Amino acid sequence: MASVGRILVVDDEPDLRFLLRRIFTRAGHEVTEAGDGAAALASVYEARPDLIVTDMTMPVMGGVELIRRLHADPTTATIPILAVSGDWQLAVDADATLAKPYQRAELLSVADDLLRKGREGQ
Repeated sequence: MASVGRILVVDDEPDLRFLLRRIFTRAGHEVTEAGDGAAALASVYEARPDLIVTDMTMPVMGGVELIRRLHADPTTATIPILAVSGDWQLAVDADATLAKPYQRAELLSVADDLLRKGREGQ
């Protein structure tokens, strides 16, 4: 059974955020969005998500810096991170990575696995 959770989608492309939001909400998840890493950090401190799904290459603050900052703060270090990017090889510190383009079923499977593991670790 899927672990339903709060997912923060971080991508500078509105169409991709919309697509991810649609996939995750149809699977029963609650989704919030951010257009870059700086906005994502602000959102995380407002309402802690159960999972962060982030692109790697974005203006203002990219995924590499976002992941570094999340891991450096003890209050956010345990949030699982899924990097979904054409530049997935940059995501060495993410908990999981998917290269664009990805399959919907694969995305949901990896996200559900991270949500389950994240909940077990807390």
